[in-house]
Amino acid sequence: MSSPAVFPMVPRPRGQGPGGLVALLPIRLTGGGVSIDLHGVVDSGATISVLPYDLGLRFGLDWNQLSRQVTLGGALAGVPAKIALIDFTVAPFPTVPFLFAWASVNTVPVILGMANFFIEFDVCFFRTRGEFHVQPRTP
Repeated sequence: MSSPAVFPMVPRPRGQGPGGLVALLPIRLTGGGVSIDLHGVVDSGATISVLPYDLGLRFGLDWNQLSRQVTLGGALAGVPAKIALIDFTVAPFPTVPFLFAWASVNTVPVILGMANFFIEFDVCFFRTRGEFHVQPRTP
């Protein structure tokens, strides 16, 4: 069992008082010979992880070549998406293959939801400390 990596929670861009902290996880996504470092929103209420359309294009994804379509829910209700596989890395842990709902719009952040972020990683939120811990799941 590995030790967890510790990350700070950060204020939301437009602030929301004391409840305005969000868990933004620094990650590396790799696909089609391209690696991109960015931050994903850790969202335990999201059913699936979400990738915005423009990022999928940067990895060489072709909307017309992907057959598995899903419809997003919640705040993204009705937005069409297709299932895409991208390599996912949270340093210092090993890379894992990762399923995203590749959204048909750019107006979504990278969201790390139940499938399959919370399947691959254990997460503990410590809101009073303003931090969260991440570690790979134990087989």
